[in-house]
Amino acid sequence: MNLMKPLLTLSLLTAAANASATDGYFAHGYGVKSQGMGGVGIALPQDAIAAASNPAGMGLIGDRMDVGMTWFRPQRQSEITGNAGGSAVNGIYQANDKENFFIPEFGYNRQINPEATLGVSVYGNGGMNTDYSRAVPLLGTSPAGIDLIQLFVAPTATWKVTPNNTLGVTLNLAYQRFKATGLENFAAPSPNNYSTSYTNVTNNGYDSSYGAGLHLGWIGQLNEAVSLGATYQTKTYMSKFDKYSGLFAEQGDFDIPSSYGLGLAIKATPALTLAGDVQRINYSKVASVGNASLSNLGNGLGADNGAGFGWKNVTAIKLGASYAFNNALTVRTGYNHSSQPIRSNETLFNILAPGVVQDHLTFGASWTLSNQAELSLAYMHAFEQSVHGSGSVIPGSAPSGFGGGEVNLNMHQDSLGIAYGWKL
Repeated sequence: MNLMKPLLTLSLLTAAANASATDGYFAHGYGVKSQGMGGVGIALPQDAIAAASNPAGMGLIGDRMDVGMTWFRPQRQSEITGNAGGSAVNGIYQANDKENFFIPEFGYNRQINPEATLGVSVYGNGGMNTDYSRAVPLLGTSPAGIDLIQLFVAPTATWKVTPNNTLGVTLNLAYQRFKATGLENFAAPSPNNYSTSYTNVTNNGYDSSYGAGLHLGWIGQLNEAVSLGATYQTKTYMSKFDKYSGLFAEQGDFDIPSSYGLGLAIKATPALTLAGDVQRINYSKVASVGNASLSNLGNGLGADNGAGFGWKNVTAIKLGASYAFNNALTVRTGYNHSSQPIRSNETLFNILAPGVVQDHLTFGASWTLSNQAELSLAYMHAFEQSVHGSGSVIPGSAPSGFGGGEVNLNMHQDSLGIAYGWKL
C-alpha cells in the first residue's frame, strides 16, 4: 500500500494544529485508546500509535492501521497583582482568543515475519499555545502569545528476541513550528536591551525547525497475565529558530527533551486489564526551557546562558483500567498526575507558557463494528490548577526592574478524541 499520500496529508494537518499539552507540554497519552486510560502505554500497546509510548509495542499488535483526531480545549489565564503600574498593569489576562485545537494521529504496522515488524506512527508530540486578546504590559505593547507545535514521524522496527521479550527502536523525525508576539519590552535597543539580538525576539511570524532522535523500548511478558515495559527516548536535536535567535537560549535552540519510563500491565481477569506507567521528562536539560528566567535575564536573551522558562523536570504517574463487557464493547478509565514544572518565582515568563495542570481524569470506550474494525472514543479533563507567584517580578523601574508585584497562572483543559482502526 502506498503510504506517502496519507502520511503527507496527516503531516500537513498536524503542522496546522496547535495545543497546550498536559504533562508539562507533552501530551498526557498518545493514541485515543491510551488517552482513555490515563495515558498508559509502556507495557500495554493497543494500536499503531504505540511507538509513541514504547517502540516495542508495535511488535505485539500485528498488521494494523489507525487514524484519529482529538479536539483539545485548554483554558489559560494570567493575573498580575501588586505592580507599581497600578490599574494599567494589574488585572486578569485571558489567553483564550484561540481555544479549540484539532490534533490528528496516524499509525501503520506490518508483521514482516513471526519475529519482526516494521511500522510508522505520526502524532503531535506536544506543544504550547497562548493567545492573549490584549497586550500584557509586563511583556509588551501588542497582544501577547506564543504558538509552538511538535510533530513526530516515527518509523519503527521491532524484534521478538525470545518468545516473551520484544525490543523496538524508533527514529524520531521531528518538525517544530513557532511564533511569538507581544514581547516588545524585550525587543528594544539600548538602554532597555534584554536580548543579544533584539530584532529576533518577537513579531517575526512563524519559523520552522527540524531534527531527529532515537526512542528505544522493551516489553517482557512474564506470564499470560503480567507484562513489563521500559522505554528511553533521547533528546531530539533540532535546528535553530533563526527568527527567534534573540529569544531562546543558545541562539534560538529549542531541542525536545529526553524522557524515560517504566510500565506494568496486568490482565486481572479475562475481561479486566489494569496498567500503570511512570514517566520522567527532562525539561531542565534543554536550556531554552530549563534555564532560570529572571536570574539569567542579565546575560541576554538568546545567549548560551540566557533566560529560559525555568521549568523543572516532570514525573508523570499514569494509571488505567479497561473492561471488556463483551466481544463488541470495551470501556476504559484512567488517572494521570504530573509534578509541577513551574516554580512560584518563574511565573513572569510563563505568562507565555502556563503549563501548570497536574491532575487528569479520563474515560474511553471502543466498539467492534460488523466489519471487525474498531471505533474508539476518549475524554480527558485536566482539573483547574494555579501557581501563585512569589518573587516573580523584579521591583523597580525599567531597565533594571519591572515594577514588582506577582504573576499568578491558572489553567484547566478538556479533550475528546475519536479513532478508527482495523487489522490489515
